Amino acid sequence: AGSQAHSTASVPRRSRRRKSVAIAYEAGQGDGAEQGTPEPQRPRWEPRDWRQQLEHIREMRRNRDAPVDEMGVEKCYDTSAPPQVMRYQVLLSLMLSSQTKDQVTSAAMLRLRQHGLTVDSVLQMDDATLGQIIYPVGFWRNKVKYIKQTTAILKQKYGGDIPGTVEELVQLPGVGPKMAHLAMNIAWNTVSGIAVDTHVHRITNRLKWVKKETKHPEETRAALEDWLPRDLWREINWLLVGFGQQTCLPVNPRCSECLNQDICPAAKRR
Repeated sequence: AGSQAHSTASVPRRSRRRKSVAIAYEAGQGDGAEQGTPEPQRPRWEPRDWRQQLEHIREMRRNRDAPVDEMGVEKCYDTSAPPQVMRYQVLLSLMLSSQTKDQVTSAAMLRLRQHGLTVDSVLQMDDATLGQIIYPVGFWRNKVKYIKQTTAILKQKYGGDIPGTVEELVQLPGVGPKMAHLAMNIAWNTVSGIAVDTHVHRITNRLKWVKKETKHPEETRAALEDWLPRDLWREINWLLVGFGQQTCLPVNPRCSECLNQDICPAAKRR
């Protein structure tokens, strides 16, 4: 499922107080600081050639003509709707996008919006109608159940808005970590982490952007966040999803057309 994190037109942010303040200590504070012997910093691991590989991928994505660019989550919500409604539509499009091609998600969101896509309209809709509208998204029967449950929670607990933290978002039925980080990015314009879907997981393992091979997207996210500069976290999902849709395909990747063919550990060279 393609989804994107590159944010151009962000949904306005709800004002809210931060509940905790992180305190950073200078290196060498505490034991040994009086003697002026701070602990030596160990060199941070980073993948070989990653900056050059990243620049090549940016170049290959310059035209922004992958399915994720034209029909991804950021193209699915009504930009003229009130901010709270837009945020709800972002979350719903992310829920629908799981195990589903962007084209199918986009069409389902368009049909939903034609019925007036708000928390109240979905709560008033019976399951059969909702199922008919979102079909044929992947696992549509489960998604009908999750959408109704999540929408009811949003109405009861959040006044019809969506939560503003990853921790609260992943508690909602049918919402996983990737969706939560993308919702924070697109709906709240906050970079909370790297959104890792099947494309990001596959490509970063092929490029050896992880110290050792990872089996699950959450493992990949933790491995990437350990070394990738934070100012790149927002861009990486959008960039790699489109690259995975067009060039670094799951089966028979188009290595001969890839600018990284000479510096990619997984390239099939002829």
